[in-house]
Amino acid sequence: MPQATMTRAMQTRLGAMLFLEYFIWGAWYVTVGTWLTLTRHFSGEQVALVAGTTAVGAMIAPFFVGLVADEMFATEKVLAALHLVGAVLLLGASLLTSFGAIYALLLLYCLCFMPTLALTNSLAFRQMRDPAVEFGPIRVLGTAGWIVAGLLVGYMRLESTQRPLQIACVVSLVMAAYCLTLPPTPPLAVTVRAEKKLFPREAFAVFRKRSTIVFVLASFLICIPLQFYYAFANLFLNEAGVKNAVGKMTGGQMSELVCMLLIPWFFRRLGVKYMLGLGMLAWVVRYVAFAYGNSGALMWMFWLGIVLHGICYDFFFVTGQIYIDRESPPTLRAATQSLITFITYGVGMFVGSWVSGAVVEHYSVQLAGGAVDHAWRPIWMFAAVAAGATLVMMLATFKDEPRVESSEVAAALPSGAEAL
Repeated sequence: MPQATMTRAMQTRLGAMLFLEYFIWGAWYVTVGTWLTLTRHFSGEQVALVAGTTAVGAMIAPFFVGLVADEMFATEKVLAALHLVGAVLLLGASLLTSFGAIYALLLLYCLCFMPTLALTNSLAFRQMRDPAVEFGPIRVLGTAGWIVAGLLVGYMRLESTQRPLQIACVVSLVMAAYCLTLPPTPPLAVTVRAEKKLFPREAFAVFRKRSTIVFVLASFLICIPLQFYYAFANLFLNEAGVKNAVGKMTGGQMSELVCMLLIPWFFRRLGVKYMLGLGMLAWVVRYVAFAYGNSGALMWMFWLGIVLHGICYDFFFVTGQIYIDRESPPTLRAATQSLITFITYGVGMFVGSWVSGAVVEHYSVQLAGGAVDHAWRPIWMFAAVAAGATLVMMLATFKDEPRVESSEVAAALPSGAEAL
């Protein structure tokens, strides 16, 4: 049972858990495309499919969490087991050379890892009296873990090697052991079937309103150009001659923290529609900046594309989570959030991995010795046009909602939003 007031010691223990959790993800995911392209000489389609393994994991994770962790085993033991198996899979993937074998192991890994994102949040919530107030300062340490991982990999100049996967492997072992020291969090003994508990029929009624349908469609469509960044930004920056690209990319997570604090202020002045529009516009500007910048005199354009991450993510996805929370009856909020996550981070990102891979492969040129070069400007402009078209569709068809007070927004901020 959670204590009346969470102690500083408990805050530290939970913060360390989230730091390790996101360090693992940040250590390997940002640079895996660079390693697979520059060292393993995989095609753009193959790299995108590997990046899309997280989307498959995101589609499976809600069912796994709802069935196994909620009903069968203690959360801390499930976390320990998943991270232990994940460490073995990461090590195996780092030692392989063929696409099929690497893809299979990383797919299995993501099926293990993606559920742990929800499980760590769930375990933390169970120790809190008021998660809306207490979780935020702890969750920040998760973003700090991602940032430290990127800075470490960049400082050690490991972006085009298999070492980031091996670093993530070692930290996964540490995390597995650490999870066994966390507070006992037994299952809640719920007997409802997982799919009915996660996606009850009543939850779909929330998505019958025109504005909500438009929002869901826009969320799905924006995830397609979004995957261009997640799968290929680090490779692009390395090919463009940017030094310590992965370290510089952590500026996106730093800006995310700042933008999270600004959401209530912007919400009061802009409302839902234009908050969403501003977030989507940031994706357009980011991709245009990547298309026309360089690592010399126009390096500022690359920096602009990186630091816009806070607006890109927070102003669209976090705002969208607030909007869905507000549109849902209290008893269905968890179900509707699970459903929108399934549509965006699952199906949307999976489709985005196929599209981004096909576009990158189309603009790839095979060089002597097996190396590959890319025409990055049309790649980024394709993503910019796709994001721009989604923006126009959303602005033309989405009905603005009544503006809300910043205090309401602060209360509705999704404390478990993932930092990418």
